[in-house]
Amino acid sequence: MDESMSLMERLDVRYDNFSKGQKRIADFLRNHYDKAAMYTAAKLGKEVGVSESTVVRFAYELEYDGYPELLKAIAATVRTHSNSIQRLENAALRMEEGDNLLTSILKDDRMRIKETAQSVDVEMFDKVVDAIVNADNIYILGVRSTWYLAGMMGYYFHMIFDQVHVLEGSGNVDTLEEICRIKKNDIFIGISFPRYSLRTASAMQLAKKNGAKTITITDSMQSPLIEYADYPLIAKSDVMAIVDSLTAPISLINALVVAVCMKKKDDLEARLHVLEELWNEYKVYDDHVID
Repeated sequence: MDESMSLMERLDVRYDNFSKGQKRIADFLRNHYDKAAMYTAAKLGKEVGVSESTVVRFAYELEYDGYPELLKAIAATVRTHSNSIQRLENAALRMEEGDNLLTSILKDDRMRIKETAQSVDVEMFDKVVDAIVNADNIYILGVRSTWYLAGMMGYYFHMIFDQVHVLEGSGNVDTLEEICRIKKNDIFIGISFPRYSLRTASAMQLAKKNGAKTITITDSMQSPLIEYADYPLIAKSDVMAIVDSLTAPISLINALVVAVCMKKKDDLEARLHVLEELWNEYKVYDDHVID
């Protein structure tokens, strides 16, 4: 079976060949994947009326390397498919089980950064840096919860490059109109995490059609943006109630900005001298020293 297939796709492909007990597990996962994300194999078995060993064998039947891998696939489904109400209810369940809210969120964020550091494609990262440095124009799009990631990247890139466009169209047509003149030697950077933005995917598709190089910053190779990306960068994310945990993507963007700075060090130093004079003249920052 194709390793890139999602849990739901695997359930669909294998469903007709499942036993009665396996079909009960599959039906529960389809309809209550948000609850299943919190279950051990024993608890899931009890919920659907089968043994723990049946649940474990079911994971292997789906070609996962045991129940822990199936649980990861369930968690990915939660991130991709859950609506805001399901997310809120799931967070409430976690709190009811005794997790300290602050500790739990900080621990999860730390884990996402660790997972990203362990899995990031360093060679791809270097290719992205070179593509950005050599681009004529840089277009950046992030909508909804990722708009501030696009804005942060754009803020720093404006210090380094002349032609940086952070797209702010209020709708799909507006965004496409903003990039209708994108061309070869330009770069489009699309940022999207579950629940994925169709507007970002559409804009990336148009950019690629027009010959621009496309970069995506997203959470997995199953993201719909991957289809249109010349250069994919993967940063792990999570969902906490109605909040998208984007700590790891922020760290990845920080690394991108710093890497680009090192490539453009000489030009950047000259620009920063001009900016520092401007900031000092207009007293942009408070230089008061606190003892």
